[in-house]
Amino acid sequence: MTEQRLFPKPLSEREITPFASARQAWFWFVRCQTARIEGARVVADAGEVVRPCDPDDVYNAVMRLKQAGTLNDRHLRVLEYFGLVEREPDPRDPREKGKDGLWQQAMDALENVLITRGIVTRRRDEDFHHDEVMVELCGDLSPCGI
Repeated sequence: MTEQRLFPKPLSEREITPFASARQAWFWFVRCQTARIEGARVVADAGEVVRPCDPDDVYNAVMRLKQAGTLNDRHLRVLEYFGLVEREPDPRDPREKGKDGLWQQAMDALENVLITRGIVTRRRDEDFHHDEVMVELCGDLSPCGI
């Protein structure tokens, strides 16, 4: 019987950028999967931004959540549909009213797993505000040009 040898994936020479949220990781996974279905070969470290995982890692995290009973088939259908249309459910739309709750439950569960695995980095609200950066607004800022 041959002994199985595991080879670690080579680390990128470029800076690795974790996702900012599970939502961002999910939409990235769906785009990668769509490209695969259309015939593209997904190659690590080929994009402009180097990610800390393969698309399959995001898929496997979702499947583990399903196997654990955290997510069910309804969650998966919502993730699939809104992943393909590349947007979140709109709670203002009566047709999507229940789906936004399923989406949020799935994203919360997925985010916890992806943070634990180092795929998503939790960002604090302060990280998005920089006092030292001044933005000068110009032009007509009145509503409707009134």
